[in-house]
Amino acid sequence: MGLLLPLPRFDQIHGRKILNAGAGLRPPFLILANPMNKLTIDALDLRGKRVFIRVDFNVPLKDGVVTDDTRIRETLPTLRLAIQMGGRLVLASHLGRPKGGPDPKYSLLPAAKKLEELLDKPVQFAGDCVGADAEAKSRSLADGGILVLENVRFHPQEEKNDEAFSKQLAALCDGLFVCDAFGSAHRAHASVVGITRFVQQAAAGKLMQKELEYLGKALTNPARPFVAILGGAKVSDKIEVIENLMKIADAMLIGGAMAYTFLKAQGLPVGKSLVEEDKLELAARLLAEAKQRNFRLLLPSDHVVAPEFKAGAPATICGVAETPAEQMGLDIGPKSIVAYAAEIAKAKTIVWNGPMGVFEMPAFAKGTLEVAKAVAAATAAGAVSIVGGGDSVAAVHQSGVADKISHISTGGGASLEFLGGRKLPGVEALTNI
Repeated sequence: MGLLLPLPRFDQIHGRKILNAGAGLRPPFLILANPMNKLTIDALDLRGKRVFIRVDFNVPLKDGVVTDDTRIRETLPTLRLAIQMGGRLVLASHLGRPKGGPDPKYSLLPAAKKLEELLDKPVQFAGDCVGADAEAKSRSLADGGILVLENVRFHPQEEKNDEAFSKQLAALCDGLFVCDAFGSAHRAHASVVGITRFVQQAAAGKLMQKELEYLGKALTNPARPFVAILGGAKVSDKIEVIENLMKIADAMLIGGAMAYTFLKAQGLPVGKSLVEEDKLELAARLLAEAKQRNFRLLLPSDHVVAPEFKAGAPATICGVAETPAEQMGLDIGPKSIVAYAAEIAKAKTIVWNGPMGVFEMPAFAKGTLEVAKAVAAATAAGAVSIVGGGDSVAAVHQSGVADKISHISTGGGASLEFLGGRKLPGVEALTNI
């Protein structure tokens, strides 16, 4: 990753050529050299050529209509640039988890219609992602034309990273591939990785660049103090992230059900709260390591409890040390919110993944919503904030502060693996520079 320094605007420097890459990036940075050491779409010659663009149109649908077009909107800077460059765009994506064959409820046709609406430009659709129809429609594209292929996961060969299937996908372009699907970059699938073996150039799109620039800076050169906020149900889902960020961050705030494994490892009563018994030893080791290194690892001191995990269950607040045996913790309490907000207020870099409680139930959502507001306030005061994971992203939107967050990641699983120190296959497969 390259060194990033604050500047009044966002420019990206490739050698001596300065390219404006500023769409939607808050706050701005100067990026010295290419932070990925990978080819980017800016460097491609697209005029008159078919370019295969892997996007992430895995959007929610209801009655054949897209109900949240965020992921489609996020890739518009890449698509508009490719159109401006005279490329002939062949777009591929997965949607949902079809069971190894075509399934109308997972069709990408609604996403293609939504894209047409957002671009205010005709978008063709192919009823399959390979085969005669897809090939004919790709060859008939004019400069700036767009073709959306049907769901790549309608073929089981996609997830198997099958070589023959990858070659069929590559036949739909003129040796040019752009990956803008950060949310799929941790999957070694045919349309993400396999296709790169059969093209001349494989480049990162604008969204991919933006994701890696923000996450890369947090891992390699964060402004300090660096505070990591982790929540969710299971420690096991985030072991690598916890271990990696403990080496990099200055403080870590833990909430959600995963906090109870740490609290029980400390010998505190947790009642009927969710605990991963097989991870108690790990939690104890991480706590001991934090203490030895004087690392600030904060756990809830109070919480909202109820007798069961159910909407309408009677909720009360108590200190963690006074947790009744018949109650379970479902959100962080007011004292914990104040302590966490105070830590967040001091931060200059914030990475947040996972809710503080059972966010989908209003009675247990306050902790998550208050953390969202605290992250937004810190961002307004000059911090760089990165939010990933479905519930965390939902919280910043529900709190009305989404536009005050520096970067909202489009890839929950991919961002977790990246923050955990893993290399992403979809990034590794791109052409080196």
